[in-house]
Amino acid sequence: MPILVDGHNLIGQIPGLRLDDPEDEYKLVLLLRRYATRKKGRRIVVVFDHGIYGHPSNLNGYGVECVFAKSPKDADAELMRRMNKIRHVKEWVLVSSDRAVTGVARGNGIKVRSSHEFGRKLLIRSTAMPKIEEKDIDRKLSHREIEEWLRFFGIDPENVEDQMDDDDDDEQMNLMWMF
Repeated sequence: MPILVDGHNLIGQIPGLRLDDPEDEYKLVLLLRRYATRKKGRRIVVVFDHGIYGHPSNLNGYGVECVFAKSPKDADAELMRRMNKIRHVKEWVLVSSDRAVTGVARGNGIKVRSSHEFGRKLLIRSTAMPKIEEKDIDRKLSHREIEEWLRFFGIDPENVEDQMDDDDDDEQMNLMWMF
């Protein structure tokens, strides 16, 4: 489902992002990219106002397209222009809390999500990290696995074993792999 975003309207609703920060657009785009890449084929078009007109297109990518308007009025007009051109309105969602912009969306049959609601969703999705269990990270290698690695690196396991005492065998082998 493609999403049309009122960029600066959304920035104002996300804790940690400030409209007076010169990097605010970049920071929002990073959040949007992370959100877009979580679902294959997700497309987001974000329209910014007060930005640098003709801003470098290096913000585009990973499912996010950035559009910079010359002034706030131009940004609202750009959002409305784009909504009026959408053919499959049931597929799109507008993210904005601007009454004039959301009014046009509703009038065209486009779903509306408030900037506050979508901002919360962005933050929740961006901070959710998969849990990694320690047992998968720090497990001891078996004697057979150690021999396989020794062979892989061109070391004869028989020569290494002759140099170790039998009672310290496993511990020394594990220590050897720490260095």
